Amino acid sequence: MSFSLHVILGSHNHLPLGASEEEFEDLYRKRLKPFVVALNSFPKIQAALHYSGVLLHWIEKAHPEFFMLIEDLISRKQVELLGGGFYEPLLPLLSQSDKIGQIEMFTTYIRKQFGKRPRGCWLPALAWEQNLAAVLDACGMGYTFLGEEQFIRAGLSGEARFVPCITEDQGKLVTIFPLSSSLAADAVRRGAYQALEGFHREIPAGTNRIIGLFPAGAEDIERFFEDLSRCEAFAEFTTPGKFFRSLPGLGRAYFPASAEAEPLPAGIQGTVLPRQSLIRYPEANGLYAKMVFTQVFANQLRGDRSRKRTAREELWKAQGADAFRYTANGGIYRGAVRSAAYRALLEAEKTAREKGVFIPSLTAFDFDLDGEDEYLFQDERINCYIKSRGGQVFEFDFLPRSWNYLDTMEPPGSPRTCRRAAFEDFLIAPGLSPEEMDADSCGQVRRCGEEWYEPFVVDKVRQKQRAGFRLPSRPGIPLGFAEIEKIYSLKKDSLQAGYRISNRGSGREDFSFIPRLALAFPGPEERFLRIFKLSSDARLPLEPGAERLDASRDISLADISGLEFRDLKNEAILTFSSKIVFSGSLRQVCFPLEGLGTVYGYTSIAPVYRLSLAPGESWETELSIKLSY
Repeated sequence: MSFSLHVILGSHNHLPLGASEEEFEDLYRKRLKPFVVALNSFPKIQAALHYSGVLLHWIEKAHPEFFMLIEDLISRKQVELLGGGFYEPLLPLLSQSDKIGQIEMFTTYIRKQFGKRPRGCWLPALAWEQNLAAVLDACGMGYTFLGEEQFIRAGLSGEARFVPCITEDQGKLVTIFPLSSSLAADAVRRGAYQALEGFHREIPAGTNRIIGLFPAGAEDIERFFEDLSRCEAFAEFTTPGKFFRSLPGLGRAYFPASAEAEPLPAGIQGTVLPRQSLIRYPEANGLYAKMVFTQVFANQLRGDRSRKRTAREELWKAQGADAFRYTANGGIYRGAVRSAAYRALLEAEKTAREKGVFIPSLTAFDFDLDGEDEYLFQDERINCYIKSRGGQVFEFDFLPRSWNYLDTMEPPGSPRTCRRAAFEDFLIAPGLSPEEMDADSCGQVRRCGEEWYEPFVVDKVRQKQRAGFRLPSRPGIPLGFAEIEKIYSLKKDSLQAGYRISNRGSGREDFSFIPRLALAFPGPEERFLRIFKLSSDARLPLEPGAERLDASRDISLADISGLEFRDLKNEAILTFSSKIVFSGSLRQVCFPLEGLGTVYGYTSIAPVYRLSLAPGESWETELSIKLSY
């Protein structure tokens, strides 16, 4: 029988590093096993399966019997496994070597486990840039999939949206199969038979349509397959590999940089440019910059192939798409996903460091790719990265626990264009509360974190490494009479920030100074974090944390010299202290996220110092963050 409709039924499944055991088990029980069991019951329906390397690795350990089911379907030529990047990366963000390395790592894994090398691949988030064609060809990937909207962007309208085409880069060819997310959603919502039969009726006489159908969300898989089996009278279910070998005379197209639309938490469709998430989320850009920096670090390894391979594989673990964009699993908004990526990067960095005694360093380097140098302290156990904008610390790594204590996250819709940081300075007028310093306060707040500090001392001598930043007075702006100088130094697992604030105006000025810190822990609940107030003669527990995460909480602080944070998950202690007693507030910043309930963003400390300075008078203090374990 000759068919005018050819359907490539597929199933794409993935969970990121950082997902819980319960999430993996739930996905297996609700989606993976029912789909494969249904395929086994309907032998005339062929399918393409894509499970990320992260997911397959979990299945191998938790449900090895599932591999036997898949092997049986492969041997019957009913199922084809798709390859791709092992850790489900956004391929356009990776270097050429990492693209090839991730794809080849996954290809090798599939071949060893199932005895058959994949000939096509899945692109996470359908993220495409034209140079991928040469990369896929070099890795032996003959075909992949892009969405209907991407076909339209390539100038393929009408029936051309439903026919595979070839694309090219540097003379290397790859076949692109069309996917229809709208048809897949319609098949789940209305029923597979109704959706496909209606789609079939629209096919002009004498033409053929080949469409990829990767449905997600069908609750009754058995019934869904029964519905599909009713379509066998007018549709052929096939695999891309089988069809790929019998497709002569395909047209050629070039696809602009694009990705599937990102469904933002507020319901607004996000950008479809693969790299645009680095602009939308400053947290994603921070992780990307760390990835690029770590790759350079790892590539400097010479003569030790084993260490270099280990460092590269840790680097690849950090490249999963979920850590860079919002996904159905929460993606970048999930602290566990981001911390898993940072953990892998820090493990890669530790592996790449030279064996023996580590020599501390202070370097000026454009770390976050903004065209301006940042200042990077690297010690045996601590990394501390500082921006000239705000003169603030934007990354603070504790290497013994592979944890970045500034891995913060803003709520959806936040207007901020930079990440939360430590030592973000505010000057506020008398009578204004610390809670109002982020709001429009009619000229009563100077948000120094948004201004550029001038580096005025950078001492790279090993025993005296320090970096100093000066914010000059600026007459004519709110509280512009003030000049701020702060000098950072890193020693003995402790970061010191020495402050000097001077009145450069012509009259006495009364105001408050708030050097705010935003810190990231595994969570604010008591099972993750215990907090103690420090004073000259006491160490007292702060009010108990919540048993579960439900909302942001504010806690008042009065007449203390510091705070001790016991990070129970990492078995580490972070101590924030001040030479001068302060008051202020502590806030656990949490926010709702669709499908995940309440999500932890960061812990904010706002120490308040009330000052009164005569013209030319200065005030000084020293703050510190100490880490121990």
